[in-house]
Amino acid sequence: MKRPFFRRCGHAPGALSPEDRAVVDQFRAMLTALRNPEPWAPGSARDIAVRVGPFVERAHTRPGDDHGPDMIAVALVHPDTPHAGAYLHGRQLGYANYGWLRCETSAILGFWQPGYAMLTHAAAGLPLPDDVGMAPAHYALYIEARKRDDSRDGYTLLRLGPYTQTRHAQQDHDRLTAALDGRETTLVPGYRVGARYAPFDVSDHQLFADPYEADAVALLDGAVAGVSA
Repeated sequence: MKRPFFRRCGHAPGALSPEDRAVVDQFRAMLTALRNPEPWAPGSARDIAVRVGPFVERAHTRPGDDHGPDMIAVALVHPDTPHAGAYLHGRQLGYANYGWLRCETSAILGFWQPGYAMLTHAAAGLPLPDDVGMAPAHYALYIEARKRDDSRDGYTLLRLGPYTQTRHAQQDHDRLTAALDGRETTLVPGYRVGARYAPFDVSDHQLFADPYEADAVALLDGAVAGVSA
C-alpha cells in the first residue's frame, strides 16, 4: 500500500524567507563593520560613524573644519541619506534639530559603512536624544585690551560671533591682527590690544556683533572710537 503523499507548505527545513535573509545579511554587515572599521583621517569628504551614547550615528564632516586632532565639526544625518524617505524620516526623529556640532575625534569609529545602520537611533525607531553629547560648533573672536604689565587685568573691546566655520574666524583674526600691527600699544593708552578666537558662548549672544553683517576691521575701529570718546 502506497503511503499518502503530503505536500509541504512553506520553506524547506532550515531555509530563510527573503525578509529573514535580509535581516541576517544586515547583522553580518554590522559585525563586519565593527570588526573591521575603516580608520578615519582628517581631510576626507566621506561620512563618518560616531558614537552617540550606546548608539552609532552617521555624520557629515564640515569642509575646511576637520583638521583638528581633538575636535571636528559634524552634522548628524539619517543612516539612509540620501535616499528619498531619509530626509522626512530624519526630521521626524530629530536629525535636523542640531546643525553643526563639535565632535571629539575619540568618538569616531571610522568611516561610515552601511553595516553601522542597524546601530542607529533610526533603526531602533527612536528619536535622537535632547543631549547628543556635542556642543554647537560655533566660534567667536574676542578683541581684548590687556594691561602691559603682563597681568591679566583688562577688558574686552569687541566680541564677534558666531562664526559657523573656524576658517572664517581665522580669516577675520588674521585681518584684525594685520590691522593692529604697530598699533597694539597705542590704540588704548596703557593697554595692549589683541585678538583671539574661542568657542562661542550662546548664553552671552547679546554681547556679540554679527561678523557676517559688517566688516570686522570697521567694527574694531568703532569699538576703539567708543572707548576714546
